[in-house]
Amino acid sequence: MHRIAIHPTRPDTLFMQKHWDVMRSDDAGDSWREVSGNLPSDFGFPIAVHAHEPETIYVVPIQSDSLHYPPEGELRVYRSRSGGNEWQALTKGLPQKNCYVNILRDAMAVDTLEPCGIYFGTTGGQVYASADAGDSWAPIARDLPAVLSVETQTLS
Repeated sequence: MHRIAIHPTRPDTLFMQKHWDVMRSDDAGDSWREVSGNLPSDFGFPIAVHAHEPETIYVVPIQSDSLHYPPEGELRVYRSRSGGNEWQALTKGLPQKNCYVNILRDAMAVDTLEPCGIYFGTTGGQVYASADAGDSWAPIARDLPAVLSVETQTLS
């Protein structure tokens, strides 16, 4: 298991990114089913749940357990609005060639704003943010050491 994500309003529904699958449990982890669907690779590390939509989840696939970079060198976040199986590549603002970075298990986070913000950091030292639930991305930090963890905090 690489990462488990849970939405606070649906504690029995869990999403897991594990070594070779994206999984879902609707019974607090007693049983699991694969929801990797049309992802280009079912290997990856981070998984996150949208702050306001418990069926919307995000992953960043990487090539394999030995090749830790995005498939074809194209950095893409994938979003499922149906709790898995059907995935949409989110690419606007992300590098689409020669991108050989990894996104580690604790390097993705969501905020609680409306619309929901999504953030992730790379082993290449970049942090990307989306203020529109993943529809578009922009780098908010560059030239950092490898980003191991990303957390969010909102002021009220």
